[in-house]
Amino acid sequence: MSNRYCLGIDTSNYKTSVAITDEHNNIIFEKSEFLEVEHGTLGLRQSIAFFKHVNVLPSFIEEALSAVDIRNICCISVSDAPRRVEGSYMPVFMAGYNVAKILSSSLAVPLYTFSHQEGHVAAVLKSFYTGSSDEKAIFLHLSGGTTEAFLASIDGIHYEFEIVGGTKDISVGKLLDRTGVKLGYDFPAGKYIDQLALNSGYNGSKYLTKIKNDDGWFNLSGTEYQVLKAIELSGTEVAAELMERVSTLLFDVSKYLADKYDVKKIYMAGGVASSTYFRIKIRELMHENSSFTINFGNPELSGDNAVGIALLGGKALNESIFNNTI
Repeated sequence: MSNRYCLGIDTSNYKTSVAITDEHNNIIFEKSEFLEVEHGTLGLRQSIAFFKHVNVLPSFIEEALSAVDIRNICCISVSDAPRRVEGSYMPVFMAGYNVAKILSSSLAVPLYTFSHQEGHVAAVLKSFYTGSSDEKAIFLHLSGGTTEAFLASIDGIHYEFEIVGGTKDISVGKLLDRTGVKLGYDFPAGKYIDQLALNSGYNGSKYLTKIKNDDGWFNLSGTEYQVLKAIELSGTEVAAELMERVSTLLFDVSKYLADKYDVKKIYMAGGVASSTYFRIKIRELMHENSSFTINFGNPELSGDNAVGIALLGGKALNESIFNNTI
């Protein structure tokens, strides 16, 4: 019997991504590339990002389709919004959605839509056997534009999210990007701050005050101000202290929310969650606590990608076949 494939597309404000998965959740094809950003700038306007996606998507799709027998592609799935809530909208996702509609019509296969955030959850869970889909868990979504903690549950083929914490101002990703760009690195700059911190190591607090956890919520703009002042005084020296402060904050918030909501598992999702420094430090802190676990997925699937979207589409297709609705 031939494999059934789902082709997924994700066009975020940072990456163009296409993936193909099969009915056994194997990744058959995956390609993700950052959109080019001019040196010294802090990202892209939506209109420019949309144009860049439109330019590169055809070659991505052509490469993906050449990796499988096109006759075995049974569905198309795509992220069409940042979150699955009313009013959540970013123009960049329409670049992928429009291509997905054309593919679905041309191949005469179903089209399934999901939020970008649902894709992150599905991608990180691929690294784990999660047992019952009804199991309660908290996710920390840490990306360039988002820092949210939410309770996740299954609603049919979709995830339902209840936001229970996160930043009140700028995201962790923006804090790291702004720090890196200030130091002269290209955007997105988080990976450079991560490497600086790993190379130098943490040698005690000198410039930054502790970031306070307020019922699962916190502010980072004050930390950004302290970091920028520290850069003027000592350049890259502040990188390790910044990563240490944020690592401790993420652990403290996770522990607080796990206790508050009686949750045993916390999952870190999003590109910032691929940080080696965060993973090492948070796992060190975990050794002192056994009441809950903090789980990191495959670093390659932590950032923006279409694997989670393809997996969700495959799940939707399987449920449709089981329920005889297609």
